[in-house]
Amino acid sequence: MTDKLTLPTPRDADPASAEPLLTAEGLTKHFPIRGGFPIKRTVGAVKAVDGIDLTVHAGESFGLVGESGCGKSTTGRLLTRLLEPTSGRITYRGQDITRANRKQLARVRSEIQMIFQDPYSSLNPRQTVGTIIRGPMEINGINPPGGREKRVRELLETVGLNPEHYNRFPHEFSGGQRQRIGVARALALEPKLIVADEPVSALDVSIQAQVVNLLQELQRELGIAFLFIAHDLAVVRHFSHRVAVMYLGKVVEVGDRDSIYSRPRHPYTHALLSAVPEVELDEETPSRERIRLAGDVPSPINPPSGCRFRTRCWKAQDKCATEEPPLVQISGNREGHLTACHFPEEPTIAARGEDVILDPALAALEDAD
Repeated sequence: MTDKLTLPTPRDADPASAEPLLTAEGLTKHFPIRGGFPIKRTVGAVKAVDGIDLTVHAGESFGLVGESGCGKSTTGRLLTRLLEPTSGRITYRGQDITRANRKQLARVRSEIQMIFQDPYSSLNPRQTVGTIIRGPMEINGINPPGGREKRVRELLETVGLNPEHYNRFPHEFSGGQRQRIGVARALALEPKLIVADEPVSALDVSIQAQVVNLLQELQRELGIAFLFIAHDLAVVRHFSHRVAVMYLGKVVEVGDRDSIYSRPRHPYTHALLSAVPEVELDEETPSRERIRLAGDVPSPINPPSGCRFRTRCWKAQDKCATEEPPLVQISGNREGHLTACHFPEEPTIAARGEDVILDPALAALEDAD
């Protein structure tokens, strides 16, 4: 690999038909567990991400959802090369950046930016807002027309903040305003892709919609592709064109927004969607299925054999323990809707004849009532 990556110019296109911008193939990240005495040795590994395939197209919003600990945030840091992958391949605009060194990544880093989850810890409290947003331009030697300060003030206005706050410090802003500062910093280098790692989970509900709407507006106006990582399914549905569902380091289902939310096939996706609170406005509103799983997510140190969801799945059979289901398009799915399940559910979220309640204590309590 040469010291300088030669990247093609991205094509402006509709997200549904745009060219691949970022692709991950067989991406894996294992964190070693050290033990032993007196010499520390590797005694195991936390399999945070264990072989996933993802493609983000130019100009699209791609949602990544799942329970806490499933590997979503680790995936985001791998794709931005903030973490070194254990194995697999990452391709950005046709160029393999999996093992690219710091010098080779210099241009790529300016085109892939990240918005972090916690607006309180992601900003340097000793720097002014102007310094924080100007920093990426200084590091990359970018001198915009009119100077960096003018560009920073323009960015502050773009994200809905007062340009006169240029010399203020982060502690003088609210949580929502700090996240807007983080968005402005991510926009400073005019990126082609932004990885947003749960950008609203640390904010008040009243502020979350403002930040999500801001990101949507920027996505439409600037044509930036987003990898939107979240555990709030309602937010992801509002923001994303396509959605991937992760469970214990694996992608178990991926498809367009309507397919995932209206016609899910993987049992885990059904369980996630059934947990989303819904308000029934009238008696004519169709009832939704209720699924309550038993137990916690298994340890990523020693995940179950075969299908990783089988220990909490109501459809698990012997085959699920011996064969890992491939992520493929199954009968009845739309094109591009892939599911990793040997015994997929029906493509509907309508109420079942009987609720799925796997927790024995909860089932006994409801029977007593």
